[in-house]
Amino acid sequence: MHQIGLFVCPNHQTLDLAGPLAAFEKANGFVEGNPYRLAVISEFGGTVVGSAGVPIQTQPFRSMTFDTVIFVGGGIGPFQEPGVIAAAKDLAARAARVASVCTGAFLLAEAGLLDGRRATTHWRLAPELQQRYPLVRVEADRIFISDNNIWTSAGISAGIDLALALIEIDFGTEIAREVARELVVPYRRSGGQSQFSAMSQMEPDSDRIRMALAFACVHLVEPLPIERLAEAARLSVRQFGRAFRRETGETPAKAVERLRVEAASIRLRSGAEPIEQIAKAVGFTDPERMRRAFVKLHGHPPQAIRRAKRQENAV
Repeated sequence: MHQIGLFVCPNHQTLDLAGPLAAFEKANGFVEGNPYRLAVISEFGGTVVGSAGVPIQTQPFRSMTFDTVIFVGGGIGPFQEPGVIAAAKDLAARAARVASVCTGAFLLAEAGLLDGRRATTHWRLAPELQQRYPLVRVEADRIFISDNNIWTSAGISAGIDLALALIEIDFGTEIAREVARELVVPYRRSGGQSQFSAMSQMEPDSDRIRMALAFACVHLVEPLPIERLAEAARLSVRQFGRAFRRETGETPAKAVERLRVEAASIRLRSGAEPIEQIAKAVGFTDPERMRRAFVKLHGHPPQAIRRAKRQENAV
């Protein structure tokens, strides 16, 4: 049996608890013997009310020992309380694996558990995490990170990605894949994947610019000069160029390059497809052009994504 404790404080984020809980519960349905034993725990036990006003019945954290402890995110005020910090230290000392969802990283950091370690949290709060805890190596754009036996994840749905990664380690890829299918979520976003998509980062206001970007996503393998994108948006080239830059902050050429890099990144993480083939499939004229685009946008070549993926799989 594998005991998992999910530690909550008042005003915890409901989905940060429910997402991982659902993933582990579903995993029990695919593995003989229901191997996961799940408990929602708190400092004193009893009823704890979450951010949505939903009361959760909890057990006192000292009532049992856990193989994995997950600190659920929420308002960071309770994470400053001495009793909560002491509970985090005690639980971490007795668990083989420690994890946090969203702002749960603030509690781990306050307890000194992230000193010198790589960690992530919700992108909006990453600068505050770094400012408060300068010894933590915050990587703001990651979905989840493992640093030895301590895992941290971004907010909300990233808790499910974290749980799927842990399930994969415990019971293999096929079980994790089945759980993802049951939950109707992608299997599985790599921890190194960005919390954002290129489309969501650009966030155009008008339907015409959104149409042009959607057209580009579908036709990345083809040449995408500004004339073709303007036609998709049903605007003149001049009107399109001005509107595009105003709404996205980028030129159409830069935006297409960003979309191609994102598409290539997904393929690099998901298999062993040759880099030359990936470059061609996403519309780069040659691998060197793709390499330069990666370095310009991310500061590293495409091969770095493959290396990071291999390191994650080796954990």
